[in-house]
Amino acid sequence: MCRNIKPLFNFEPPANEDEVHAAALQFVRKISGFSAPSKANEAAFLAAVEEIAAASRKLLETLETNAPPKNREEEAAKAKARSAERFSR
Repeated sequence: MCRNIKPLFNFEPPANEDEVHAAALQFVRKISGFSAPSKANEAAFLAAVEEIAAASRKLLETLETNAPPKNREEEAAKAKARSAERFSR
């Protein structure tokens, strides 16, 4: 999985539009191989981002869990600690 795409489900506060859009953009960049499309491909690229963002929002709205919501700051601190451990060797 693309390392820049972060889990968005079951957080308090819930994922916002910018986070969903950023994940969709990263996904389209990854599968297309373009970080920025040419003018000829720009419309298709942007349409794909919007369609994936819409599907992602729908998925996040319909998922259910009994687990308590995760805290964003705590999860970020855990990720930073894992990264520090991984790259300090």
